[in-house]
Amino acid sequence: MEKWVVRNRRADFYGLAEKFHLDPLIIRLMVNRGMETEEQIETFLHGGEANLHDPRKMKDIEKAAEKILTVIREGKPVVIASDFDVDGVFSGWILHEGLKRLGAEVSIKTPHRIREGYGVNRRIVDEALQEQAGLMITCDNGIAAFDALEYAAANRLPVIVTDHHEVAYTDEEDGSRTYRLPTAYAIVNPKQPDCTYPFPGLCGAGVAFKLIQHLYDRCELAKEEMVPLIDYAAIATVADVMELVDENRILVKMGLKHLPYTKNIGLRALIDACKLRTEKMTSYHIGFIIGPCINAAGRLESAGEAFALLQAKAGEEAERRALHLAELNARRKSMTVEGTRRAMEQIESSPLKNDRVLVVVLNDCHESLVGIIAGKLKEHYYRPVIVLTEVEDGYKGSGRSIEAYHMFEQLQKCRDLFTRFGGHAMAAGLSLPKENLEELRRRLNEDCGLTEEDLTNIIRIDAAMPLEYINEDLIHQMEVLEPVGTGNPQPLFAESRFRIRRLSIIGKAKNTLKMKINNASGTIMEALYFGDVQAFEQEARNICGDAEWECAQSGTQNRLLASFTYYPSVNEYMGRKTLQVTIQNYRFLKE
Repeated sequence: MEKWVVRNRRADFYGLAEKFHLDPLIIRLMVNRGMETEEQIETFLHGGEANLHDPRKMKDIEKAAEKILTVIREGKPVVIASDFDVDGVFSGWILHEGLKRLGAEVSIKTPHRIREGYGVNRRIVDEALQEQAGLMITCDNGIAAFDALEYAAANRLPVIVTDHHEVAYTDEEDGSRTYRLPTAYAIVNPKQPDCTYPFPGLCGAGVAFKLIQHLYDRCELAKEEMVPLIDYAAIATVADVMELVDENRILVKMGLKHLPYTKNIGLRALIDACKLRTEKMTSYHIGFIIGPCINAAGRLESAGEAFALLQAKAGEEAERRALHLAELNARRKSMTVEGTRRAMEQIESSPLKNDRVLVVVLNDCHESLVGIIAGKLKEHYYRPVIVLTEVEDGYKGSGRSIEAYHMFEQLQKCRDLFTRFGGHAMAAGLSLPKENLEELRRRLNEDCGLTEEDLTNIIRIDAAMPLEYINEDLIHQMEVLEPVGTGNPQPLFAESRFRIRRLSIIGKAKNTLKMKINNASGTIMEALYFGDVQAFEQEARNICGDAEWECAQSGTQNRLLASFTYYPSVNEYMGRKTLQVTIQNYRFLKE
């Protein structure tokens, strides 16, 4: 269920447009994203390194830095306990490269996704002890690793936790919360309740970056030496679906500027293997191409494959490893499509479709894919989704949430049912015994607090804009909004009445719709739709009739009418530029 709403924020659009030499529409877009003052607009447009927050404001960061420098001076090894997803890989790599630059003897260890699951574990602690490490640093994990870190403390291995996940807590009878932190020498996590860092929305790699930034500052290294690390933080920030606001936006913006010229041979090879045009690299390419390739290693094989790519010293090795990751990602995409199809069949053929919080068991599903499938189902049904698959000791899975539902807090209420869980507002990972499944489903649905309004996907439209307003200069000006993504969405426009003059289903998988449309004033433009083409066709036939659809396919006169939300772009083909729109949402109309 969707509700279309036009944003209606007010400001002196024309006065600000004159000051910043932009079209008033561009100012409207920035105001819609919360930029209300000239200072905010200036930072949004031109914010850079000088606008990054002081890392010393993060709790325990100075304590952690002092310990790290002491261990380096003593010549003792440092072990990094990373994770197997993009954020884990790049937070680990930032620490690896940063500490190595400071003279540390450093190694990275990751858990095996299938055999061990998420986060640092006793096996990693044992390996650090065998190597006589003077320090272990976690990244993108550790805040909920109570057992492993108690074990490390018992064996006198100092641990610094760097993480960005929520801190576990217990609700007390008086309404207060008691937070539970793991045993560690220092904890660097801006989500700690007593941390005063001004921006808690960093990903794991962002937190690791701040620690290295502080270390470099203390050691008086040139600021230029941080540039390669910004690239890695940018990739992780987008791939981990962090909000692209405040410091995240600056890191990603700076990273996109430098990424096309990366000196990392492996990353360069991956960009080439994915056939990306470096002069046009955007957050889309990170989130939907580079990130998934890195993720595919930890999902289907081992995160070691991703680290091996980043460590590649020769072009031939880098090319081979990059192509392998691209192939793994292609396999992962195919498996995801099949898993999503099976999950939807299960939901539609059972009482599950009436639940407000979907808890789906998907047998014979590769457990690394349950989070992606949960995300696909969340988008389709617009409700919180947890997808589980059977493992040796019960069920293991991942959840993805919607704006109105804080998944971590809701799962906290059911913590007695889990053998393990962690996460944040929009996503979580969990394990539980089989006998607790139905109780979990019951509790989550009885206590979800979700209303019909909460389960209505609000489509926020920036402006009702006719096609004739679109031109190449306006589209070029829209590039100031990059990087776009969560928290800073792609500009979205709408018109209430289009006629589809011609349409065709294209692509190897028949998953793209190409159309020629015109609006009420007669302006004609090419349009593309990349969503569920079958659902688009079915709704068009149901509302407008089979004959009208078939006439549109043949390019003959028809009465196929619709309202669309869209964003504009310039299509370049063989040196020729044409304006086009990409359809995001649709409503078919009866004439």
